[in-house]
Amino acid sequence: MAKVKVYDMSAKVVGEIELNEELFALPYNEALIHEAVVAFEANQRQGNKSTLTRSEVRGHAKKPWRQKKTGRARHGSTKSPEYTGGGVVFAPKPRDFSKRMNKTAKRLALLTALSRKLELGQIIVLQNFEIASGKTKDANAFLKAFGLSGKTLVVGTNNSALSLRSVANIKSFNLENINQLTTYEVVANKNVLLTTDAIKTIEEAYAE
Repeated sequence: MAKVKVYDMSAKVVGEIELNEELFALPYNEALIHEAVVAFEANQRQGNKSTLTRSEVRGHAKKPWRQKKTGRARHGSTKSPEYTGGGVVFAPKPRDFSKRMNKTAKRLALLTALSRKLELGQIIVLQNFEIASGKTKDANAFLKAFGLSGKTLVVGTNNSALSLRSVANIKSFNLENINQLTTYEVVANKNVLLTTDAIKTIEEAYAE
């Protein structure tokens, strides 16, 4: 098992933790991670875009003028797309964009993404994460202590309301519960910080 340093909130080493290599040392599988990310993004789409075709717009189908001898182009209806207020050609309609991914593949994609982050040195293990003041300046001080730049994700088990409030106004700083963690979030954030409780939850849920 690989040993990783454990840090406190002030970026000081307070110990070590052994990570299960069956979960955190998986070979990189770009295709599987891509499939999970595409499925996640597709499932966020509402698919409720809708416009009217020429058969649905208000109006009538009366021919606006005679076919010949007017000097104007021939038209059969003012509901055609050429007219202002006319129908839309190939009008978009509500549809389901969702993609399904089986549970085993979804779990493997998440573990593969975490393994890749660990391999790149972009995972930090925290003893715990708690900003009791609920203040943004304390969240910024935390990032500064670790020297983190870019999008950062902290994954815990029971994130308090005050901790969530402290990161709410920092665009590049996110706080997530381990039970809601997705492959997309792991990939979308440059730095991933896991609490020891979050790692324990992962090992209990995924270890065979």
